[in-house]
Amino acid sequence: MTLQFQYAPEIRSRFPQLRSRTILVDGMDASTDPSAEIAHLKAIANKRLAIANEGELPEIKAWRRAFAEMGLKPTQYRCASEALLRRYRKEGTFPTLHPLIDLCNAASLAFAIPVAVFDRSKIVGKMTVRLAHGNETYETFSGDIEHPEPGEVIFADEDARAHARRWTNRQSGWSAVRANTAQAMIVTEALHETGHDDIAALVSLLLVAMPTLWPAAKVAEMEVL
Repeated sequence: MTLQFQYAPEIRSRFPQLRSRTILVDGMDASTDPSAEIAHLKAIANKRLAIANEGELPEIKAWRRAFAEMGLKPTQYRCASEALLRRYRKEGTFPTLHPLIDLCNAASLAFAIPVAVFDRSKIVGKMTVRLAHGNETYETFSGDIEHPEPGEVIFADEDARAHARRWTNRQSGWSAVRANTAQAMIVTEALHETGHDDIAALVSLLLVAMPTLWPAAKVAEMEVL
C-alpha cells in the first residue's frame, strides 16, 4: 500500500495555522558523515540562542500555546524542538544517533521547528495525525507498551499503532531510524506566524543536503493531505 501522510479534519480545524511538509528518503545507510552540514546548522542555532533562550522564540511559543490548549503543561511536555534546544543550550551538544537523525536534529535546532524521522517500513498504510481513541499501541524506546489517552493527539497508522504521543512530544521506539533503516519519512511541522516560509527553507536545505550525503538515494517530497 502506498504511504500517505495526512491530518484529521479536527486537527486542521482546531489548528488552522498549522503548516507541514514531508520528505521521503529511499536507499540511505548509516555510513555517511554529515558533520559539515551539522556544524553549519549548529552555528545558526548558536546565534539565535545568544540572543534569546528557546522559550522566547516565536516557533516555540506557538507550540507552547498549542500544548496548553491540549491541556498539557508546556514546561512539563515540551515539543521536540524545544526539548532539543534546551538540552543543546545547557550541554552544548546533542546525542549522535544516526546520520539522518543527526542532520534532522541539527535542522530542528537551527529552525526551532520539530522534525520527526520515521522508519518508513514500520508504518502500515496511511499515517494520520489525529485524536487517539485510547486503544492504540505505543511502544517506548525501552520496549514497554503504552496506550495513549483518549483525545490525545497522536501519529497513528492503519494498524492502530501510535508512532508519536502528545503530537510532537514523544516519538515511538517502534519506528525509530536505526543502522539498518533504508527508507525514512521526515515530517516538519510549524504553528508560528512565519511557519510556511520557515518550513520551506528547512525542507529546501534538507533536499539539498541529503542527495549530497546519499548520492544513490531517492529523495522527494510527499504530499501532505
